[in-house]
Amino acid sequence: MYDELTRNDILKMQEEIEYRKIVVRKEALEAVKEARAHGDLSENFEYHAAKKDKNKNESRIRYLERMIKTARIIEDSSAADEAGLFNTITLYIEDDEEEETYKLVTTVRGNSVQGRISIESPLGKAILGHRVGDRVYVKINEKNGYYAVIRKIEKTTEDESDTLRNF
Repeated sequence: MYDELTRNDILKMQEEIEYRKIVVRKEALEAVKEARAHGDLSENFEYHAAKKDKNKNESRIRYLERMIKTARIIEDSSAADEAGLFNTITLYIEDDEEEETYKLVTTVRGNSVQGRISIESPLGKAILGHRVGDRVYVKINEKNGYYAVIRKIEKTTEDESDTLRNF
């Protein structure tokens, strides 16, 4: 499976990798070295915590590098009246009888608490490319789903302030 990312997503991920390799890696190695100097490693909590932090950083670097390597570069190709990448969409959720607003983003920018949903999520897939007034079915799994009506599409562009999840 390929993650769909923008060129800006890739750039931000490369910046994070660079930061983690130059700054965080150096700090983590120093912390391990310092904790090791405290003596008996079998009962040295600081040593184990420092090693865990170092390994977590290295795992994040590998994850980002793999994500970049397998990424598929995308750009918003939606028409002026269609829901597209980085647009803010107001939906009427029929089951809840409520309106909700979301911004469509790439996977690495998704954050449902902040109202940013991935175009690869069930809701994102359902509304991408649709127009105001369209009633879409959001398939949760093979047996469940719900209907939503697109009430408003606000055309926006990629926002530099939309940070990546872990950067």
